[in-house]
Formats: sequence, structure tokens, C-alpha cells
Amino acid sequence: MRILIVALMACLLCGCGSIISRTIPGQGHGNQYYPGVKWDVRDSAWRYVTVLDLPFSLVFDTLLLPIDAHHGPYE
Repeated sequence: MRILIVALMACLLCGCGSIISRTIPGQGHGNQYYPGVKWDVRDSAWRYVTVLDLPFSLVFDTLLLPIDAHHGPYE
């Protein structure tokens, strides 16, 4: 049962950092490359939960890299 709950939580968190950092003002670093990954690795109380989301955010941010590059250049 615990494995099922953890798997369900991982699926629900899929891409969450990428979505939050791009849509909710003040939550992400916005206007940069890989904002979802940077949002997941920030120092917060949720850092242990967001580690589960990190691989999904990495994939999602990579897919959105052409869009981020179009909005660049960033430092």
C-alpha cells in the first residue's frame, strides 16, 4: 500500500516545479533556463518532496528549452 501511495504522489507531482515556476508569479525564477529544476532544488521545507519531482521537471524543462531560448538571452 505504501508503494502505491508513493507512486501516486510521484505521478501527481510530475512537472510541478516547471509548471509552478512558469505560471505563478513570484514562485519561480522565471525568465531563465530550467526554471523548474531550479525551483525543485531551492532550499525550502518541501525540498525532500520536490526531489521526487526533479526528474520530471528536468524532462519538461528540456522540452520547453526552445521556448526559453526564444525569450532569452539570460545570464
